[in-house]
Amino acid sequence: MAEDAASRTSPAAGIEPVLEAKGLSQGQIVRKRFLGHSGAIIGLVVFSFIFILAFTSVGFLGIPGWWKYTHEQVSPLVNDGAPTSSLWPLAWGEHPFGQDRIGRDLFAMTMRGAQQSITIMLVIGLLAGLIGVVVGAISGYFRGWAEAILMRLTDVIIIIPALLLAAVMAQLAGRRDQGSWFASFASTNGVLALGIFLGLISWVALARLMRGEFLSLREREFVDAARISGASNARIIFKHILPNAVGVLIVNVTLTMSAAILTETALSYLGVGVHAPDTSLGLLISQNQQAFSTRPWLFWYPGLFIVLICLSINFIGDGLRDAFDPRQKKFNAKKAKAVAAPAVQAGDLTDLDGTEAEESRSEGFRPGPPADGSKGL
Repeated sequence: MAEDAASRTSPAAGIEPVLEAKGLSQGQIVRKRFLGHSGAIIGLVVFSFIFILAFTSVGFLGIPGWWKYTHEQVSPLVNDGAPTSSLWPLAWGEHPFGQDRIGRDLFAMTMRGAQQSITIMLVIGLLAGLIGVVVGAISGYFRGWAEAILMRLTDVIIIIPALLLAAVMAQLAGRRDQGSWFASFASTNGVLALGIFLGLISWVALARLMRGEFLSLREREFVDAARISGASNARIIFKHILPNAVGVLIVNVTLTMSAAILTETALSYLGVGVHAPDTSLGLLISQNQQAFSTRPWLFWYPGLFIVLICLSINFIGDGLRDAFDPRQKKFNAKKAKAVAAPAVQAGDLTDLDGTEAEESRSEGFRPGPPADGSKGL
């Protein structure tokens, strides 16, 4: 009876049955859950559209784009610099995002800024993920003096403000007269230098999380079996433990990338990020802050792209978290109603007032004859 009741109430409660995942590999389960997350799919589509638009419109790495203006090209003002695009009637115009006060095309500058911001975001995510995995794996697996040294280094880095370190980096990069290798590299590869620098200080949170995962997984039976079979420490870390922690890794890397966009925007706005003649989304807002009341469109489009990129990355990270976490169970109201409807018609489900449960308990207790053999009342 208990088994029948459990089989009736579990689908009706909307719990995802185990049979749905039967015969599927781990990758297929993750892909199915991710594709079932509508917010993640929308975020992926939006980010893919922004990525393709930014890197194909104005060109990248010397490859020309399809847009006729560049972010440095100056042209005569059209429509007094206001956007020439309109929704009704639908029109694109000569300068769809408008122009700044000297005649530069805002669409080209916004696309160039999105390029730089996305590049910095990807560099930070790659570098922070790599360092965080290595530090967390070594400290969580080996423990001892390695854990003590690496965790104290993490504590030191995490208490130093990123804006202060960025200001110091910008000051060193500006000393071109001294001819240092750092100044030479930063002056010729400003975006890459900024991404590398921010990546070197953005791995601490991921390292702590990976350390916790390794501390838990190193005590599991499959790790003991690998040790007994003679596997090396490197093989155990990268072949056995790391694949089981890939969910935490991917989710937190995406969240780090989302935070990197806001960090780069703040640094550029404060003047210690990307410098002219190059541009970024934060620098566009900083350069045109005096024209907010007269030319507000100079803020609309860079700000809109910042919001869209951050939201899309956050939605993708949320979908990856639900896909990799087996404890996340999605309540499906339509499925629960469809499963419960036949049972309700057959009268099998428990009434709302609990009468079936009372009857079950009363039927389950049937007093027997007295122990002394005498007749009962």
